[in-house]
Amino acid sequence: MYSFEERMKAVLLFMQYDCSPTAVIHELGYPSRGMLYNWVKEYQETGSLRSDDMLGKVKYSKEQRKQAVEYYLEHGRSASRTIRALGFPGRTVLRDWLKEDIPDDKRIQRCKTNSCLLRCTPEQKEQAVIDYCSGSKSSSDIAKDYGVSPNTVYGWKKQLLGEGTRATMPRRAETAQFDKLTENPEDITKILAEKERLQNQVKELERDVYRLQLERDILEKAGEILKKDQGISLVELTNREKAVLIDALRQKYRLNVLLNKLNMSKSSYCYQENTLQRTDKYADLRIKVKDAFEKAKGRYGYRRIHSMLKKSGIIVSEKIVRRIMSEEHLIVPFVKRKKYCSYIGEVSSAVENVVNRDFHADNPNEKWLTDITEFHIQAGKVYLSPMIDCFDGLAVSWTIGTSPDANLANAMLDNAISTLKESEHPIIHSDRGGHYRWPGWIERMDKANLTRSMSRKGCSPDNSACEGFFGRLKNEFFYCRSWIGVSIDEFITELDEYIAWYNEDRIKISLGGMSPIQHRRNLGLIA
Repeated sequence: MYSFEERMKAVLLFMQYDCSPTAVIHELGYPSRGMLYNWVKEYQETGSLRSDDMLGKVKYSKEQRKQAVEYYLEHGRSASRTIRALGFPGRTVLRDWLKEDIPDDKRIQRCKTNSCLLRCTPEQKEQAVIDYCSGSKSSSDIAKDYGVSPNTVYGWKKQLLGEGTRATMPRRAETAQFDKLTENPEDITKILAEKERLQNQVKELERDVYRLQLERDILEKAGEILKKDQGISLVELTNREKAVLIDALRQKYRLNVLLNKLNMSKSSYCYQENTLQRTDKYADLRIKVKDAFEKAKGRYGYRRIHSMLKKSGIIVSEKIVRRIMSEEHLIVPFVKRKKYCSYIGEVSSAVENVVNRDFHADNPNEKWLTDITEFHIQAGKVYLSPMIDCFDGLAVSWTIGTSPDANLANAMLDNAISTLKESEHPIIHSDRGGHYRWPGWIERMDKANLTRSMSRKGCSPDNSACEGFFGRLKNEFFYCRSWIGVSIDEFITELDEYIAWYNEDRIKISLGGMSPIQHRRNLGLIA
């Protein structure tokens, strides 16, 4: 109880400190915020505060006293509920009324030790629930035994048995079955323990389902948005890709859950978010890179795409082109297949390896390379026999057929010889295949005064420049598409068009971004 001077001091400070209860309580150390507001309200209404003699002398009528006691008994015997509902009296006054008006056997008795209220132990709660569910005692009797209200007993039952449990067991049909359990209270205790164990197991399974569902959703979004394969590892994702996945799943999962699962810090995520929201300064360049890639029919990597852009007057780093192609998934297909072998034995004596892996030529028609390669499609097999000039990789001549016989190689050689001038006598290098050891081939070589050169047996690096031509041709033309439903004649036509495009339009970095024909035209070798 605060004196008149203490209460008045608090009210005056409240007004002095611009009606700030926090400042008053901080300085004086009293009272509570609600009490201070009551004092201020009283002061504003009456112009003063009650003296010490007037405090504590509030009188209540007999009807008010009777109303308070009856409300207490009829509404769960709760002093707080009674005072809150009626607005009177104070807790101390109500306690005094109860002591005088209610006999000891009707008041709730609570065990006290050292004036501290003791709570019922878990064992007492279980026994109370057993007594209540078995029907041996009513909720009121149990409440009196343990010094609690009936509502407390209901709360214990709900806490131990969960929602939807019946208050009492059936009296007839199921009584006999329940009596078997209630004969020994330990049975119900075991049931409660088993129920708790099963509930914990259910919670653990729910956590596992949540974790697996999260992983499944992340992998599905990675395949849907990022176009990743099913075997993608989340560890291999870049921070940018992780940020895109998080944005796609934010409506279903919390941010911290996604960050922990993807092993990404929040600062990295915020940085990537700011980056994603920026305007793409390479938007126009992306379109041009895609157009160049499509124009080359998906055969050019980033170096040749960069060269094409440079010719168009677009100056940009190769790394930027490579990054854009990677982000747009512009990938040149590459498949390594078993090559065709034309070796049929020692038809005639082999000649010396004159070229000896020196594929450099200062002028056109100094060194030529030849070989035969096979294309296996659904309609059958097709064979190509080209003649490649070491000067710039130009396909001087080529023949295409369905049989790798001598006529295929001889016809190609005749076409190549027809392009030579009288003073030009190149070295023609080949492997040890039977086509280059038959009398017809040797006769044509001698007649044109051409020098023969052969690789060592089973040594493909000795003719690696020609093998490289085949590799580029198959990666860019053959492996990158399906040939189902394409006839032999249609395939031969498309292959012939590719080699013509290879000579005329396909750029080579080693030639300064020009095709072989463009390179020769630039040197003034052809019109």
